[in-house]
Amino acid sequence: MTSSPSTITMFGADWCRDCVRTKRQLDSLGIQYTYVDLVADPAAADVAREISGRTNIPVVVYPDSSHHVEPTNADVEAKLRELALI
Repeated sequence: MTSSPSTITMFGADWCRDCVRTKRQLDSLGIQYTYVDLVADPAAADVAREISGRTNIPVVVYPDSSHHVEPTNADVEAKLRELALI
């Protein structure tokens, strides 16, 4: 479940409004990403917690190994621009 150098990984769940919003944003921007469904794969929550140090979701991991926890759309957009992905 590690991300390749050029991949964004998002840990989320369908019951999480912030996850749905962030997923919709990435989709609308045409960003390729790996979605880790914490409902389908509950053990992945431990991985997300190890990355973020928190239990909040979504956790978005970027190609530069940085991450956001519960990011706003502006946070995600700024990071994608910084990485020249949009």
